[in-house]
Amino acid sequence: MGKYILKRLLLIIPTLFFILLINFIVVQIAPGGPVEQAIQQAEAFQGMGVGTGAESAPQGPYQGAIGLSPEMVEKIKAQYGFDKPAHERFWVMLKSYLSLDFGTSFFKDKPVTQLLWEKLPVSLSLGLWSTLLIYMISIPLGIHKARKHGSFSDKSTSLLIAVGYAVPSFVFAVLLIVFFAGGSYFQWFPLQGLVSENFHELSWSAKVADYFWHMALPLFAMVIGGFAGLTYLTKYSFMEELSRQYVLAARSKGLSESRVLYGHVFRNAMLIVIASLPEALVGIFFVGNLFIEVIFNLDGLALLGFEAITQRDYPVIFGTLFLFTLLGLILRLVSDVLYQVIDPRINFESQEMK
Repeated sequence: MGKYILKRLLLIIPTLFFILLINFIVVQIAPGGPVEQAIQQAEAFQGMGVGTGAESAPQGPYQGAIGLSPEMVEKIKAQYGFDKPAHERFWVMLKSYLSLDFGTSFFKDKPVTQLLWEKLPVSLSLGLWSTLLIYMISIPLGIHKARKHGSFSDKSTSLLIAVGYAVPSFVFAVLLIVFFAGGSYFQWFPLQGLVSENFHELSWSAKVADYFWHMALPLFAMVIGGFAGLTYLTKYSFMEELSRQYVLAARSKGLSESRVLYGHVFRNAMLIVIASLPEALVGIFFVGNLFIEVIFNLDGLALLGFEAITQRDYPVIFGTLFLFTLLGLILRLVSDVLYQVIDPRINFESQEMK
């Protein structure tokens, strides 16, 4: 197993390289980059009488910069690092990434590492707590539905799961704000922010209470909107295992239903659930978090990445891309390790040798 883990860790390097390369090429082709935006802003200021006073249009790739001198255009390009060829800029970026230096944001005037560090607590809070709650609810509920398939409890919970599966989490978030955060009915929970303004003045126990008070509605919206799929996956995975011959053999030996379920079925049925963990975590961290962060005004990594894409803030785009890609690759490796922990019969090293 050690050789397999080392091999997978080494494969992360070329994987990150090619992902960054592909995305670097894509953003170079995409129109409306930071240079074009800066030129448009300069033209707007010049149109109001705040420009350079130059009247000749520059010759080159930025023909829309009418009224700006070629020197001004070159200065703007140098400001954003576009005075160098694309391959040189990519090489400089890779060398900086080796020291975890992701550059400086074009529009926020802060190092990308500082921005990521500032936004990380919000995304970690939403992602980790919601994932933990979703798995704590979905797995026991899915097992119960598999054991009681066709019963009243199975059918009654299916209605709740169907609603959770069909309605997006941001819709639940809006409803929670309307009913419980000062909308049209009650004001039991805060509308925005991760903690209160006087958080640093509170005692330790009061800080914990304040933190979860602010997290209650966002987490509830994410859990309601995200537990349905995992519950169905768990249910049908256990139902498939419960119909196999080894389960009938175990029952014929007089083993209790609990012993059969948790001693034989559990680790086989959980393999497919564990396999979906990396994609679920990355999806919750980015896609699921984005709408929740916008609705509850939580300034996290998902919102930072979305703003960077709309503004063409390339250092922030590549910094968040690097972080989420690395996280996804590591989680995939962790899921493979858990595979073998749950079922020792799985040996990745022997499979690679075949």
